[in-house]
Amino acid sequence: METLTISGNSKQEKYASLLPQVQAVMDSSVDIIANMANMAAMLHETFGFWWTGFYRVIGNELILGPFQGPLACTRIAYGRGVCGTAWKERHTLVVPDVEQFPGHIACSSASRSEIVVPVFQNNEVIAVLDIDSAELNTFDETDAEYLERMVTLLS
Repeated sequence: METLTISGNSKQEKYASLLPQVQAVMDSSVDIIANMANMAAMLHETFGFWWTGFYRVIGNELILGPFQGPLACTRIAYGRGVCGTAWKERHTLVVPDVEQFPGHIACSSASRSEIVVPVFQNNEVIAVLDIDSAELNTFDETDAEYLERMVTLLS
């Protein structure tokens, strides 16, 4: 297995270096669960986020999928918390301070900021990529742009 090689110091440089590596890994497997697992691992290793993973849409709730980090919530209802809201609203949510998000689900009290990116297949949300940080204001439009590009590789 090849070692992940990331060049650059800025967030944008790291994403720009990581994107083609994620694409190469996604191109080598047709299994979406394996691809979610590898994408979560690559993002987690590159950025050192608190929690990085996927929740898959199964029926009327989100069910925990592949992730990196501490213990996580296993089920999230449609429209509930940041993940359920991103699923319902069908767009990326950047939350600078999770304590200020109405209905935030505290799977871990260490989580301070969050980004959730819906994964689409045939115009339906099939999963969400959820990334938590132990710091406030971690995520911005750069994260949203690159993460949205990355999750399209899953469909």
